[in-house]
Amino acid sequence: MERERAVCTLLGLTGRIIIAEEGINGTLEGTVEATEKYKAHILSDKRFRSMSIKTSEGTGSAFPRLMIKVRNEIVGTQFPKSIDPRKKTGKYLPPHELKRWYDEGKDFVVVDMRNEYEIASGYFDKTVNPGLRASRNLVQAVERLRIHQDKTVVTVCTGGVRCEKMSAYLIDQGFKDVHQLHNGMHGFMEMYPGQHFKGTLFTFDNRIVMDFGGDREIVGKCFSCAGTTEEYQNCEDIMCGSKLLICKECRDSDKKFFCANCVVEAK
Repeated sequence: MERERAVCTLLGLTGRIIIAEEGINGTLEGTVEATEKYKAHILSDKRFRSMSIKTSEGTGSAFPRLMIKVRNEIVGTQFPKSIDPRKKTGKYLPPHELKRWYDEGKDFVVVDMRNEYEIASGYFDKTVNPGLRASRNLVQAVERLRIHQDKTVVTVCTGGVRCEKMSAYLIDQGFKDVHQLHNGMHGFMEMYPGQHFKGTLFTFDNRIVMDFGGDREIVGKCFSCAGTTEEYQNCEDIMCGSKLLICKECRDSDKKFFCANCVVEAK
């Protein structure tokens, strides 16, 4: 941890890194020169030589500071220890292969492993939304997915990290033909902007959403009035981490907006 902090500080990088026994994951922002130097640094470690590193344009203020944490898991699934993606996980599906599946009309479903509020602003064609509030909720949500157990399933998430364990869990639960989109939505959208993905991609930084151009369809709907929008704001419950799509007109109305889960729990 201290090594990464020292290197990032020296290069003037901000962002977040999570380190666990199962690996390392993070998003960093800085100049092109600084990020290229960090990429060379991390890839020089023999443990990470095959690491997939994705790049996108930042704003210069996507992250307010550098944060590095050590956790038990990269993604907090709380699955049984037997779910180990290093031993068994979904088959990697390259972006070009997924595009071919779409173009040829292959019979498959896409299971989006992101939180519900992330899906609200953008998703793939053929998407099934399991209704997750957090990754650990897949244990309960898997029963809603049983109708797809014998189909070809493609799990997707932002960068592909969550799908390592989520696809492994589906296999453990008896799903027959499970794939995971290699390099995630980010990798696909970078290669095929505006194709087979509607809307924009949610990010966990100050950009909030990002897209890669192309003739894309805006699918986000305001939580209050159902008007078209891709602008998020936090649920008014300070203990809730959810975000809501709220259009400018509704934000300017001075109303308070609570996500559906907080409204139900308050009753």
